[in-house]
Amino acid sequence: MLPESAITALKTQLRSAKVYTPDSEGYDNTLQRWSDTGRKPAGVVVMPTDPEDVRAALLWAQERHINLAVKGGGHSVAGTSSSYGGLVIDLSLMKSVSVDPTTKTVTVGGGATWKEVDEAAAEHGLAAVGGTVNHTGVGGLTLGGGYGWLSGQYGLTIDNLLSATVVLANGQIVTASVTENADLFWGLRGAGYNFGVVTSFTYQAHEQTNPVYAGLLAFPPDKTPAAAPSAS
Repeated sequence: MLPESAITALKTQLRSAKVYTPDSEGYDNTLQRWSDTGRKPAGVVVMPTDPEDVRAALLWAQERHINLAVKGGGHSVAGTSSSYGGLVIDLSLMKSVSVDPTTKTVTVGGGATWKEVDEAAAEHGLAAVGGTVNHTGVGGLTLGGGYGWLSGQYGLTIDNLLSATVVLANGQIVTASVTENADLFWGLRGAGYNFGVVTSFTYQAHEQTNPVYAGLLAFPPDKTPAAAPSAS
């Protein structure tokens, strides 16, 4: 368990973030993940509402050499969004979605899920290249590359990432894009877990005005030779 003095120091450095410790009401709810295999008992959970509180939590953990995990959608079965006894920065409250129909771009908070992105974009006849499972978080999928329903036409999620706001380990809050901090932007697109906490993403969206239909076709083994040419 983390010392009470350390928790007190953390709270004094935060502006509007919610803080949960093992004796807090609602603490157990903060540990829930998509899979129980990813659940770990954190020493403290911080739910920031802005990059400044992310920065404060990061620096607090560094000063005290406390293990750190970042939770977006909590979809990791390996538990990478959880920590045994350490700090979890839970971005669940940073899930705003803003759509610019003129530029066809979508700016998304680091704690949003693809369901929230899909619904907001669809109101403007747009779609982003997100995941195939809509309760996956935008952060984990994007920073690992990202493959979705539209990838065959528009590439990976990272191919459609225009910029990101990142809180670095030294506390700097920077924008990464092809024109600003380009080396960081290059690294974020596929290995992004290693460089900081991404608090927002801006994506290129694409027109999606026609209805999309989905279904399942199943072929018994003796029919697959005839069906294969049509499927390729």
